[in-house]
Amino acid sequence: MAPKDADVLVLDGRGLALADLVPVLSDSPPRLKIAEEARERCAASRAVVERVLSEGRTVYGVNTGFGRLSGVSISAEQSEALQRNLILSHATGVGAPFSIPVSRLMQCLRIQALLRGNSGVRLELLDRLVLHYNEGLTPVVPQQGSVGASGDLAPLAHMAITLLGMGEVWRNGKRRPAAEAFREHGLEPFELSAKEGLALINGTQCMTAVGVRTWQEASILVRTADIAAAFSLEALRGSIQPFRPEVHEARGQEGQMRTASNLRLLLEDSEILPSHADCEKVQDPYSLRCVPQVHGAVRDALSFVEDVLAREVNAATDNPLVFADGSIISAGNFHGQPVAQALDFLGIAIATLANISERRIENMVNPDLSGLPPFLAPNPGLDSGLMIPQVVAASLASENKSLAHPASVDTIPTSANREDHVSMGVTAARQARDIARNTARVLGIELLCAAQGLSFDRALRAGRGVEAAYAAVREVVPPLEQDRFLAPDLEAAEGLVRSGVLLRAVEREVGPLAD
Repeated sequence: MAPKDADVLVLDGRGLALADLVPVLSDSPPRLKIAEEARERCAASRAVVERVLSEGRTVYGVNTGFGRLSGVSISAEQSEALQRNLILSHATGVGAPFSIPVSRLMQCLRIQALLRGNSGVRLELLDRLVLHYNEGLTPVVPQQGSVGASGDLAPLAHMAITLLGMGEVWRNGKRRPAAEAFREHGLEPFELSAKEGLALINGTQCMTAVGVRTWQEASILVRTADIAAAFSLEALRGSIQPFRPEVHEARGQEGQMRTASNLRLLLEDSEILPSHADCEKVQDPYSLRCVPQVHGAVRDALSFVEDVLAREVNAATDNPLVFADGSIISAGNFHGQPVAQALDFLGIAIATLANISERRIENMVNPDLSGLPPFLAPNPGLDSGLMIPQVVAASLASENKSLAHPASVDTIPTSANREDHVSMGVTAARQARDIARNTARVLGIELLCAAQGLSFDRALRAGRGVEAAYAAVREVVPPLEQDRFLAPDLEAAEGLVRSGVLLRAVEREVGPLAD
């Protein structure tokens, strides 16, 4: 369910859109509120669990051990200790923590999953989770330790353990012991009841949170890549003919047609392009001529990933699942394979943007290809110009190729072989995230090179979108007039890309670019 206003996001367990999650990842996140109909569903679901307990029926995770220990019966008197022990024993993640926005989104998505009404948790638990989110008690969640089935057990256990007053939370940007934060807020540790510990950690919300964040970044990257490509085309005096609509309609690939449309929009009113229409060059290199085909394929991949994530943020991924007819079914919705494969695809797609961008960079710095001064240096020989930024781009693009190895094709048995096939979904998510960071850096380098290439001859104006991009780059990086310390320039260009500042500047001039 979409937020009623800018400050409140109403969760109902079913109607969450990816666009609703953008504010959750921002510096001013909305407060959460539970829809009344979701509360009613969850109350009915909890009643089923209470009935099972009163009847003494044996149900996995309610009154049994877990995984390979599911054959061990647990008495009613031990049910609370069972859930507490589950969280304590599973909070074993290692490595650096996820960012605060990603951990906050993980909280939000876990609440949304429980509100689906198939988890059998009490309303008291849901209200406590919302309280933690709204008060900015964001769990510190280590990045490593999940195999993506039975859900993201270790990361979600680190989220859950903060309910018990253990572990750590982020509070006002600082890492604090949860117990200390509880004392400041006058909170007591929460006591879990039957099924609730398992309901908190059986799920895909860690991989999904990282995936949503990376998908959102990728949607900025693919449009920024179009801008960078148009920019490079102008600097290299390329041809607009390969972007004519009839070319792409003849193939009919949706992403390809949208990309070509973006390029035509960005290059509109160019004085540079018609000035060399009758030159001796017959064809541009693929990294210019095939931008619609390559960037378009990335767009199509992002559309697929969007569909998978949009379903997953509204999914019941618990085990066992509780249904309105009173049945409790042990199954495998916690398995992360759908998300893992999509995020592997996401990483591969984003890596492709870096690959082709690096080739455009090479075309600009190589005088045998560009017609520009070697390495775009003002005084070649005395100055090395942008020689080494191209090397950096090559390094990053090459690193992406290693990161793009699909994590979801790997599996390793766990839990005494009861969990004999796993998804490695968090690994896929983290790899895609790192590829996106590298790609933002490569695109930043391309923007610097294109701006430098264009600056050698400003007698003619570039297209409206390219001129807007040129102005945005020059706001933070001056032209290279002699060799200087370039690392700050690269950092500034990366910031232009990742923040969306460059994209917004261009869209203010030409209108929205197609996703």
